[in-house]
Amino acid sequence: MERLSGIDAAFLALETDTMHMHVGAVMVFDPSSSRSSDDASTRYVDRLRAVVEERIHLVPPLRRRVVRVPFGIHHPMWVEDPDFDIDYHVRRASLPAPGGPTELAAFVAELAGRPLDLDSPLWEMHVVEGLESGHVAVIPKVHHSLFDGASGVEVVASFLDSGPVPRVVPFPSRPWRPEPIPTEAELIGSAMSSLLRQPEQTAGVLRRSFDAVRDLTERNRRLREEDDAVPPPAPFKAPRTSLNGAISRHRRFAFAQMPLDEIRTVSRVFGGTVNDVVLAAVAGALRRLLAERGERLDDSVVAMVPMSRRGDADRGALGNKVSAMLVSLATQVADPVERLTTIAAGTRLAKDQARVLSEELIQGWAQLAFPALSSRIARLAGNLRLFDHVPPLFNVLVSNIVGPDFALWCAGARLVALYPVGPIIEGVGLNVTVASYEGILYFGILGCRELVPEVAHFGDLLTDALAELLKAAERNGGHWA
Repeated sequence: MERLSGIDAAFLALETDTMHMHVGAVMVFDPSSSRSSDDASTRYVDRLRAVVEERIHLVPPLRRRVVRVPFGIHHPMWVEDPDFDIDYHVRRASLPAPGGPTELAAFVAELAGRPLDLDSPLWEMHVVEGLESGHVAVIPKVHHSLFDGASGVEVVASFLDSGPVPRVVPFPSRPWRPEPIPTEAELIGSAMSSLLRQPEQTAGVLRRSFDAVRDLTERNRRLREEDDAVPPPAPFKAPRTSLNGAISRHRRFAFAQMPLDEIRTVSRVFGGTVNDVVLAAVAGALRRLLAERGERLDDSVVAMVPMSRRGDADRGALGNKVSAMLVSLATQVADPVERLTTIAAGTRLAKDQARVLSEELIQGWAQLAFPALSSRIARLAGNLRLFDHVPPLFNVLVSNIVGPDFALWCAGARLVALYPVGPIIEGVGLNVTVASYEGILYFGILGCRELVPEVAHFGDLLTDALAELLKAAERNGGHWA
């Protein structure tokens, strides 16, 4: 039995009828690469289920469910589920013909719009047959309270292999036996014992917050007066756009991809990081999309970019260790190269600012939040469609996950594509999540169906914006191999 951390509990508290706080991936496998003589597509489902069953003990949280403290006076507990049934979590599906990207994207969108069962272990794995070329898609879907992007990569790796022959994973020394579910009296007693330490924790958080506000104020003053630079955007200062508003429970999804070497060429020629080039491509696509909608903004669109706070000491640790930075996407700048250099300068300032707001401070405030209050506020904001009437926290979510640069297999089948799926939140109708794998950058684009129905078109605009930057780099002497 283990209590959720403040940040993990916050992701759970934010769950509403329209805002589903799960993440996922679309992992496309080629069963024909398997050495098995069985029928490639049909038997692969059984082989995959066997791999999950054999290795699930490597990831104990996958057999835990949430137990809430009565009256929401403290964060919930993770407790092993005595009714755990792997067949409930590993599910089989099939796409309608012809089983192309359009049909797969529609299936992913439907999954993303469906909440997880909060009374069971918070994950599902959908094995989808019927793809063209005989491929099979494996779509894990996991609540954000369990993992962040970096720890999620480690979890998925538990079920993957570096070659077509699955590695031998020793069975646990003792058979799994779930612990008893705590009684309400035990939950309240544990919560009260923890809350007795809250006043001291509150004083520490308030002291660190005061220091952080003082440091940020001084830093932003120096940026304006001494460096003649513009500080990073503040929350709720993003412009109102048609991409922002109260979200529905319905989703649209699209795929895009580009060779990582091409993006590195742009980075090498014009400066900035791979993530800066991704942000510049998103900015170019948003600029085009908003122009097509008849919107021309005087102020720049703002992106929220999650940042991993994991160090070497956190390797293997699950849960969330993240912070975030707000970045201006310079959408008011017409020239794509100038837009990229402006974004790169802005991300450097935003990273410096994010270091002031440490993960420890964010975790401290999250730890002090009462789940009952947080859940009511989240539901009230959704029910009142609050974000139809107030400025958004930011305009778009953009996340970048570093994946492996070598081939992977699962149950003897080779992984040939890896598209991540991030969540959308109230007020923000678009999420662009990127993952690298084997020299390709894969984009998973999720949108609210009512706010961003043309998600597939946005994917085309994103590809065009990346191609535009690459052509500019090639004109400036850049070449890629």
